[in-house]
Amino acid sequence: MNIFSFDTTFEGLLTMVFESYRLNQFPDEILCGEGSQIVLFGATITIVTNNHKAERVWKGIISHSSEENAHRIYRVFLSGLPDTPLLLVKYIRLIIDSAKNEETNFALPVVVEINKLHQKVCSEAHRINGFVRFQKTSEGSYYASFAPLYDVLPLCIPHFRDRYADQPWIIYDLKRNCGFWYDLKNVSRVVFDDLKVNSQNGQLHSSLLAEDEKHFQKMWKQYYQSICIQERRNDKVHRQHLPKRFWKYLPEKGVI
Repeated sequence: MNIFSFDTTFEGLLTMVFESYRLNQFPDEILCGEGSQIVLFGATITIVTNNHKAERVWKGIISHSSEENAHRIYRVFLSGLPDTPLLLVKYIRLIIDSAKNEETNFALPVVVEINKLHQKVCSEAHRINGFVRFQKTSEGSYYASFAPLYDVLPLCIPHFRDRYADQPWIIYDLKRNCGFWYDLKNVSRVVFDDLKVNSQNGQLHSSLLAEDEKHFQKMWKQYYQSICIQERRNDKVHRQHLPKRFWKYLPEKGVI
């Protein structure tokens, strides 16, 4: 039984694929990060991330399939599910070892599984793009936070950088305790050790909010209520387009 361990980064995953081919050993099980479960039987091959090796695998995926497929693999990786690394290694092996492009061969279970998971990740990113509600801080910057199912903030940053290019902002993932800060020029990854945010609804502590922020939130809620036509409400469809797990982060819903 071949057991591999890597550092949970995407570059680490690609390095693991490279080393698998070099050693002619492919993983039956993959352990992620320092908190991985100890294996009683069998030695673990620990992969040290190497950007050059990762780049070679990335280019190999593109040459054997397409650039879009390489990005599809990256998006699936962002699902962060425990079984995803092993699934991706199997898929990448299929792509590299096949004489023809297999990325659309839906007769293969691994291709179907990859595409289903890809769709879920993309849908979550699309929801974040649409449901973010920024709060104005006392310093004049804007803050928003969510706890998405998947690690999709890296996919959302280009959207927010283009749409809100004239204002500094922070978008934070409460579930993974990391986020991104835009300073009107560059986007940087940030981590806060003591974030004064209500984890239940993503609201900043009142001491950090601009004086008029609560007023604007109240106005937004009143506007939302005024355009709601009670006779045409369809709660089932509403929940399909706006999952209930997002409600607590939206000031217009008023859910805590």
